[in-house]
Amino acid sequence: MKVYRITTVKWSTKLTASGFPARWNPKGRFVLYTAATRALACLENVVHRSGEGLNHLFRVMVIDVPDDIVIQKVNLEDLPQGWDSYESHSVTQEIGDTWIENAETAVLQVPSAIIKQECNYLFNVNHRDFQKVTLEGTEPFAFDLRIKE
Repeated sequence: MKVYRITTVKWSTKLTASGFPARWNPKGRFVLYTAATRALACLENVVHRSGEGLNHLFRVMVIDVPDDIVIQKVNLEDLPQGWDSYESHSVTQEIGDTWIENAETAVLQVPSAIIKQECNYLFNVNHRDFQKVTLEGTEPFAFDLRIKE
């Protein structure tokens, strides 16, 4: 399976996670966020980079997940109403924290808060199976100028 991450050139050469808190992980939990498609990765950037702008040099990271890696899934219908709001980060962070703590899989499939029927893939970079995941390469990426910051 291929997944995608759009990031600035500076961070595009290695599969690393910052440990910053986000929707599915609390601060200090090292989770790498990716998307099922380049288009969803673009939308995730547009939403999350609104203050930073989209005028930097970006790359698409093409990441290969071997077929033998088990993927745990969070089903949309199992999430509480309003899970996708900023105010509900504690709910989704608890789900992600439990996944990290249990350490059963290196990958967690979650619904996108932007397009509920599509999914993102999270990687626990400290899981033993994460070493099987590889950065296949990077591609140039430029945000369309019609996308508003």
